Amino acid sequence: MKQFIYSYPTKVYFGDSAFEEMLKAEAEKMGEVVMLAYGGGSIKKTGLYDEITGALKKAGKRIVDFSGIMSNPTYAKVKEGIALAKKENVDFILAAGGGSVLDCCKIISAGAKTNEDIWTMQYEQHRFSTDFLPMGAVVTAFGTGAEMNNGAVITNEDLKQKSPLVGNFYSFAVLQPSYTMTMPMGQVISGAFDSLSHCMETYLGTPRTQNVSDDMNEAVQRNIIRNIYRTLDNPKDEEARSELIWDAAMAENGILKIGKVTDFQCHMLEHQLGAYTDCNHGRGLAVLHPVMYRHYLPEATEQFAGLAVRVWEVDPEGKTKQELAEAFIDELSAFIHKIGLPGTLKEMDITLSEDVKTKIAETAIRTAGCVKKFDTEELREILTECE
Repeated sequence: MKQFIYSYPTKVYFGDSAFEEMLKAEAEKMGEVVMLAYGGGSIKKTGLYDEITGALKKAGKRIVDFSGIMSNPTYAKVKEGIALAKKENVDFILAAGGGSVLDCCKIISAGAKTNEDIWTMQYEQHRFSTDFLPMGAVVTAFGTGAEMNNGAVITNEDLKQKSPLVGNFYSFAVLQPSYTMTMPMGQVISGAFDSLSHCMETYLGTPRTQNVSDDMNEAVQRNIIRNIYRTLDNPKDEEARSELIWDAAMAENGILKIGKVTDFQCHMLEHQLGAYTDCNHGRGLAVLHPVMYRHYLPEATEQFAGLAVRVWEVDPEGKTKQELAEAFIDELSAFIHKIGLPGTLKEMDITLSEDVKTKIAETAIRTAGCVKKFDTEELREILTECE
């Protein structure tokens, strides 16, 4: 296990009365002007908007609405939020939504405290913000675990780059399972698969010798798989939802990453696929993972064999490690099919020209902890095999 320092700034309010408990403890710390950030308006249809705004007004807050944060949030939307926060002298950002809303607000939080361009700072000058607007999260769509870290994935449409940016940590996160019950089932499952992907991408990082983080990781993976099935069997099973919400948080709060340099190469390729197609993140990962893992096989035989036995319950009797590793990929592919996620780009109505495949492969970030080092041609092959 590598040397590490672990510190965690986000306070979690979890359970049936999580929002109420949060407000009692946090309202006074928010200041007078609260920016309420959300997406396309589903929180208004479900009544959550009225619940949040009513509680904030009762607590004496002036509310600044910032709506319309899209899936795969754009840098233009980030800059819109920064401008609004400055104009209205916002004291606190309350993000209500899923990963896209939460990611967008992390960078707004940074940009609101500087006159510099955040993208230029991080990608050209290699500097990171140190001053932020404080913020909190009310999670209504789980999977990304975005409330648990300070990383954001933002699409710069001018540059055709869907890339990580570093922003602020949430001072608190409200994880109230009932708030997620109106999520469309397709979003529930794709989000939960993203959580599983986070676990696998962490597990395969370096060093690849088994440690306590990996043992915990295997348990979270088993829990995700079990509760995806439970949710599909009974969409109203709130206990299964609560497990999946906490799985998403565990995958991204740093616990499973202690002592590891994570892989996340599949995520980086999917980000660029999203930059060119605006596809759903979890569904894109479902298409890419099995294909990319077949390219990993020679380098990841030991890890895949372990996952086959300890996560997917493949009987090891009479099987070589190579056969177990192949069985892991087969089990993962079958699972993706069973839970209704796509196995090909065609199933997502995505057709990539040869030129676009090359651009995606060229611009995908190569990650330090990846099982193997990919060149552009092999990433192009993976995209072709996904068709």
